[in-house]
Amino acid sequence: MVEPQLSVRSAKARNLAHRLARREKRSIADIVERALEAYEVREAGREPAASFYARLSVNYGTDVDLEAVIRKARRVNTGPDL
Repeated sequence: MVEPQLSVRSAKARNLAHRLARREKRSIADIVERALEAYEVREAGREPAASFYARLSVNYGTDVDLEAVIRKARRVNTGPDL
């Protein structure tokens, strides 16, 4: 069965995909899939800062002192056992 194809109209994207495929000894489809997966993890999973702070304000009713939260959760590292 024939694989579906992705059409890219950007010459820069095409050349970059070809160059990476040659360098990594992978198919162009594999390069594009991995790049899109990395982009999805990096960008799509991240909540914008404005909505994050708005959600904190709604959930806690006031601004949260992040420094205090960090200090409260800190534990002393005793170092390695020798």
